[in-house]
Amino acid sequence: MKMHELAPALGSTKEAKRIGRGHGSGNGKTAGKGHKGQKARAGRGIRAGFEGGQMPLQRRVPKRGFNNIFATEWTAINVAALEVFEDGTVVDAAALAEKGIIKKANLPIKVLGNGKLTKKLEVKLNAYSASASEKITAAGGKAEVI
Repeated sequence: MKMHELAPALGSTKEAKRIGRGHGSGNGKTAGKGHKGQKARAGRGIRAGFEGGQMPLQRRVPKRGFNNIFATEWTAINVAALEVFEDGTVVDAAALAEKGIIKKANLPIKVLGNGKLTKKLEVKLNAYSASASEKITAAGGKAEVI
């Protein structure tokens, strides 16, 4: 095969619509833009969310509070969720994701103290509440901050 013999797969390309090239083309005269109006003009743009001068939805809806866009999103799990692991297991984000306890293994994880823990586990996560670390160490395990 030579360079001049290369061609795209059948059906993968379309010919460009040649607008404004006479009546016979099927896209002559108004060139597919209809008659007059804002969308028929050159430049065409009306910005996203523009409602023709009516107060836009974004501005009509009441707003409350403050949303910090720089806040770190955490995943919280309870001590009771660690009960699914066997004795002596090293529990980290990958192990939690594998068991289906968390969905996103890339977010930092904090262990909270709700529930009981009877198994000796070596937990390696980002943060622990005071009661959670107490319960892990009381069961004979280790709560290590990474």
